[in-house]
Amino acid sequence: MKRCKWAESEPNVTYHDTEWGIPVHDDRKLFEMLILEGAQAGLSWVTILKRRETYRAAFYNFDASKLSKFTQRDVNRLLKDEGIIRNKLKVSSAINNAKRFLEVQSEFGSFDKYIWEFVDYTPIKNKFKNASEIPASTTLSDRISQDLKKRGFNFVGSTICYAFMQAVGIVNDHTVDCFRY
Repeated sequence: MKRCKWAESEPNVTYHDTEWGIPVHDDRKLFEMLILEGAQAGLSWVTILKRRETYRAAFYNFDASKLSKFTQRDVNRLLKDEGIIRNKLKVSSAINNAKRFLEVQSEFGSFDKYIWEFVDYTPIKNKFKNASEIPASTTLSDRISQDLKKRGFNFVGSTICYAFMQAVGIVNDHTVDCFRY
């Protein structure tokens, strides 16, 4: 079975085969991926995947309502948790982004409605033959990044936004020879 080149070993294989590029419309899952993509900045995705379960436990299964209420005491506790990326800016960003996420939900009815509106609720299906053709960012990820930043989100640069778009199926970047394409 042919897969995208980056999915050659675990945990990437399972993630690729069961999640990456599949359209997500569940707000909790969208929030999880937004936070994890931000946590990945400067690191490999494998590093995050290996810590995913610990992140889920530490962040109450990515319940934005609970995470938004975290205090400095929670930040200090999380910075001692070896199972997550212990970067103060990234931990604080997750808490901030939970608050912003709830604001978007309140304004649009759901984060799903907000984020999928950027593509008129239809995934973009690219036709890349190999991974070298896949961009790190696009004009659309630039727009989403700018809008999220305007709303007060952190760790949502254009490259992070594009990785998020790929993860949640807003864009399908499986190469054309991949069985998931």
